[in-house]
Parts: sequence; C-alpha cells; structure tokens
Amino acid sequence: MRFGVNYTPSEGWFHHWLDFDLDSVRADLDSIAALGLDHIRVFALWPYFQPNRTLIRHRAVEQLVQLVDAAAERGLDVNVDGLQGHLSSFDFLPAWTRTWHRRNLFTDPDVLDGQAAYLRTLAAALADRPGFLGMTLGNEVNQFSAGPHPDPDRATEDEIDRWLARMLAACEEGAPGRLHLHAEYDATWYQDDQPFTPAQAARHGAVTAVHSWVFNGTAQRHGRTSVPAEHHAAYLVELSKAWADDPHRPVWLQEVGAPAPLIPPEHAAAFTEATVANAVDCPGLWGITWWCSHDVSRALADFPGLEYGLGLLTNDRRPKDTAGVLARAARERHAYKPATRTTALVVPADPAMRSACAPGGPVFDAYFRLTADGARPTTVLDTRTDDQGHLAARGITEVVTPDQVLPAPPGHPGGTRS
Repeated sequence: MRFGVNYTPSEGWFHHWLDFDLDSVRADLDSIAALGLDHIRVFALWPYFQPNRTLIRHRAVEQLVQLVDAAAERGLDVNVDGLQGHLSSFDFLPAWTRTWHRRNLFTDPDVLDGQAAYLRTLAAALADRPGFLGMTLGNEVNQFSAGPHPDPDRATEDEIDRWLARMLAACEEGAPGRLHLHAEYDATWYQDDQPFTPAQAARHGAVTAVHSWVFNGTAQRHGRTSVPAEHHAAYLVELSKAWADDPHRPVWLQEVGAPAPLIPPEHAAAFTEATVANAVDCPGLWGITWWCSHDVSRALADFPGLEYGLGLLTNDRRPKDTAGVLARAARERHAYKPATRTTALVVPADPAMRSACAPGGPVFDAYFRLTADGARPTTVLDTRTDDQGHLAARGITEVVTPDQVLPAPPGHPGGTRS
C-alpha cells in the first residue's frame, strides 16, 4: 500500500516552472518526506514545456529531472503528469492548439504527433532515474472532450481509444517497463455522453486511476458525515473493478481531498480519516495520493475558494491535522490486509447508462444501502453475472441487482436481496 501526495509547490504554485527554485522545491519535499509518505505526483505544465509543437524546452526538462532526483534523495518516488492540461479550474493548453491554431486535442494528426513526442521526451529523460514510477498522460484530460467544458474538443469513443493507445505507447517507448497510466475525473464513470469510458479507464495502462471528489453532488445530497460521503472514494475503487478484464488489476486512488465548504476545515481531519480507512478496505488498492501537499497562496488570484485550503501543509510548510491523519496511515500501511469482497452489485455495461452509477442513480444508492447495512460490496457488469470463471476469480459468491436492494416505489412489490 502506497501513501503519497499530489505536489503543489508552496511558492508560485505550478507557475514555479517559470522561476524554478530548486532550494524551495527541496524545502517542500522535506516537509512532505517528514510525514512518512513514499511518493509524489508532479505536474509539468504543458505550455511551459512545449510552447511550440516542435519545441520541447530542454531547460524545463532538466528542471523536471532535478525535481525527481531531489525527491529520490528524500525517499520519495515520483509519478509525472505530462499533458497539463487542467488544474484547479484553469486550463493550460499550448497556443498551437487554440484560437487561430484551433485543432482537436484528440484527433488532429499534427497535435497527436506533438503530444506523443512530448510524452516520449519526458519519459526518456526520466527512464534511468530510480525514483521514477512512470507517466500519467495528463490530469483529467477527459474534461476537454465533452460538456460542461465551454469549448470541448469532441471525439468519439473509438477516437479516444486510439488516442489513449498511442499516448501510452509513447510513454512506454521513452521509459520501458514503468508504471504508465491515464487518469480522468469522475465523468468517466458517471456521465452518459463522455467519450472517455469506464472500460478504457479499467483496461488501458498499467493501473486504473480514480479521482474522488464529494463536491460532485455526493456531499450536497447526503452531508459531510454520511455513508456516501465517507465511502465515496472506496465506491469509485470498487466501481472501477466491474470493467477490468484482469480480475486482480490494481486501482490507484490518485486524487482525493477534503473540499471546503462542503467539508469544513474543522471537519477535514475526520473526513480524511474516514475516507482513508474505507479506501484501504478495498482489495487491490495500489495506493492513495492525497490532494494536495501545500495550500495555494492567497496572494494568487482567481482560484475557486476551495482550492486555497486543500493542502496537508500550509503555504509556509506547517502540517495540518489532515497531515497527521495521512502520516498515521502511512506508518500503519503493513497492517492493511482487506478481505475479499464477496457481494457484487450489478452495474450496466452500456456506457450510455453510466449515470445509473452517479449520485442519485440506482447503482449509487444501492451500493450505499448495502454499505450502510454492513455489507462490503464490489460491482460486476450485467454482461458478466453468469460468467462463473470471472466471479470465482474475483471471489464473488453473491450477485445482487439495485432493485433487489432498494425499497420499491409505493404500490410496487418490494425489492428483496436474495
């Protein structure tokens, strides 16, 4: 079980690449390592590294290598996100893809050539670094592919499938054998018209990544101390397993945090403790990477309010109560040996029906009814409920449908779990 943090530089946020200060980075990494964490996730802002389609800045790549080396000196492994992409409500896309040079991020041949060259270059520069875990293609790049983005780069499911395969291949060419993956926000699991699908998330790349944020309607509907809010991260981990072809495919809880005001600062530690405790009860969990390391400085303008206070550490590198929670979890990592989850809730395989899994949907509600009743559910596709080999490989002995779990509407026969 790995415990880490998404690294947000305390000075300059991710704009620190413009004025890279290795001493400041080292001080940040010291404050992270002091918590007993074992890895960080690092974000290379795409326009700063590749301002022109055929120009990848050598100096920026050197600075990334320096950061990875500094982390290794402190016992921290590093995963690097390449196509940044989108962070904390801001889009960071190079000028050669926008306005007068508007080209689709997922389908334009020239853009794809540039992206692949960039990812390959970063991976190759880091390939021989012992602390380098691998590449994530980018942070929640699916938000560019559909609404609610105000200017989406629309693509079909097949086009996204080809894009993922090519970009992951570029990472593998640059750094063979490393842990290369892709990561999307939860619209992949919840939004019917998303071209990034659950099957792609669970089958492309070395691990499945999930990002859990309870401001998606979960905390609004159910409250901060509810079963759905405190188990939401675990739900996404178990939901992702339904689509995996490998019954033992690892899942990485790559982003999870305590967003104010839905999770008030005074309740953040309790929410963190509950979220971590429930997530580590999921078999096959690769690790938890909290969002984020350091608060965003109040000197920086125009961030949504919740973004300023998500750090485990303050902007001057002082640990908060949430840092203590994650540090304790990291110390106890060897004690987590979750039992197999034997009860599986049926979910629709059709991606056009995935809103059933979203907050307010029947799969979502049934999962948390089972959880509240003391069960430890996982999920299975409706196309696999009779596949005895698949069920046995996952240790599933009981399969239930949402209508067997949820109370029936008035005037209809009640649903009964069998």
